[in-house]
Amino acid sequence: MQNNDVLRQLRYTFNYSDDQMIVVFTNADAIYTREQISAWLKKDEDEAFQEMKDIELASFLNGFINLKRGKKDGPQFPPEKELNNNIIFRKLKIALNFKDIDILEVFDLVDLKVGKHELSALFRNPNQSQYRDCQDQFLRNFLYGLKMKFRPS
Repeated sequence: MQNNDVLRQLRYTFNYSDDQMIVVFTNADAIYTREQISAWLKKDEDEAFQEMKDIELASFLNGFINLKRGKKDGPQFPPEKELNNNIIFRKLKIALNFKDIDILEVFDLVDLKVGKHELSALFRNPNQSQYRDCQDQFLRNFLYGLKMKFRPS
């Protein structure tokens, strides 16, 4: 899934203004301008659109965790240079303080039946044999379910 799509979905779901988006980034000690954030949020067809790098989305997600869960003392966790859907999904789970049952409820909102074993495979260490890649459609359904949960209208 494109990083810009994830950012757009989260902004809409939690109804963040430009100022709030800047605050989320600064919670991870990342400084981006309103213009830069605006360029990431533009539609792909827009000439002002800029593709968001993994490290930039990781900074946003780390800031989202700090905003929702509180900032930890000491140095901040550095943003990942490379992201995949599993890492994005894990960071959202942490930020929202979701347990497996909460995630399954979100998937129920979009009529997607997921088993606990299938879900736990997404959060395993990639070196384990039970590990499974989180496919784009799976993450997209989760983001859509979050929108239904937090912004039902």
